[in-house]
Amino acid sequence: MEYSLEQAIVLAAKFLGAGLAMVGTLGAGLGIGILGSGAMQGIARNPDAAGDIQINMILAIAFAEAVAIYALVVALVLLFVAK
Repeated sequence: MEYSLEQAIVLAAKFLGAGLAMVGTLGAGLGIGILGSGAMQGIARNPDAAGDIQINMILAIAFAEAVAIYALVVALVLLFVAK
């Protein structure tokens, strides 16, 4: 399939925009790693508080993962819905 110059530029911009939208997943991945590390250190220092630390860690990981899912949705909208 051959594209005109205008169509090729629009297609390239869609791919570039979707790739840039996925940069948001880097922050979520780093945040989840830091959260896990901090929780492990907290549990190692105070094993009696493991339940409270684990509950808060899981909640924070869910919020961080939501950011990654939003970035994925934006990327998919750019790829398949945008004209």
